[in-house]
Amino acid sequence: MTLRLAGLWRYPVKSLAGEPLPVATLTLEGIPGDRVVHVRGPEGVRTSRRHHRLLGIRRTLGPDAHPRINGHPWDSPEALALIKNAAGDDAWLEADEGLERFDILPLLVATDGAVAVFGRDIRRLRPNLLIGGVEGMAETLWEGAQLHIADTLVRLVSLRGRCTMTTVDPDTLERDPEVLRDIGRRFGGRLALDADVLRGGTVRMGDDVVLGRPDDPLGGATSGWSRRSAAPRKSGTSGIGNSRSPRA
Repeated sequence: MTLRLAGLWRYPVKSLAGEPLPVATLTLEGIPGDRVVHVRGPEGVRTSRRHHRLLGIRRTLGPDAHPRINGHPWDSPEALALIKNAAGDDAWLEADEGLERFDILPLLVATDGAVAVFGRDIRRLRPNLLIGGVEGMAETLWEGAQLHIADTLVRLVSLRGRCTMTTVDPDTLERDPEVLRDIGRRFGGRLALDADVLRGGTVRMGDDVVLGRPDDPLGGATSGWSRRSAAPRKSGTSGIGNSRSPRA
């Protein structure tokens, strides 16, 4: 089968809607600017698993590499008001560029074959990469494989267990619990693959993709970032740091 890179997304603010990209840099820590700001409350990080209206808020990464929320700088009073409206009056925004900002691994890779079988909007799955040209549920056999995209090498670690975020319609924000039940019945609760980057570089929509195994001749580096073993990166390297938005 001929594979290609058919989709690219970044999520500058965790749990908000994604930002489609025509081109992206892959690093050992994923896509720069991905999930570098979180919504928090007194209990910790707040996500759209419980505050699903967060998924209706648009976010981009501005030319200054700082996230913007519905066009407002993430640390502005206007952005904070939007977040409070969706996640509660005691919510605030906080930047964190450490590796712990990822739930599992820095990338989530989806395939067009599985999305077609799923039969719903791909935005429910919140991937970073979409691989096109995949037959049906072939992704279920890809754990441990590697993707060669341009000069990069991406390791596919394990299928992702899905959560209640998949039940939210990305346009209407209506929730349908049947979606998650269906994922459990038909896919064993798992869709798309958690992944990390073994060799970085630039990737573009339409790039050819080669699927291989670590012992293939195309194989490159044999070790990459692991959440269990990697120490968090010091924050502040892109100028966002560990600051937070005003809580008032």
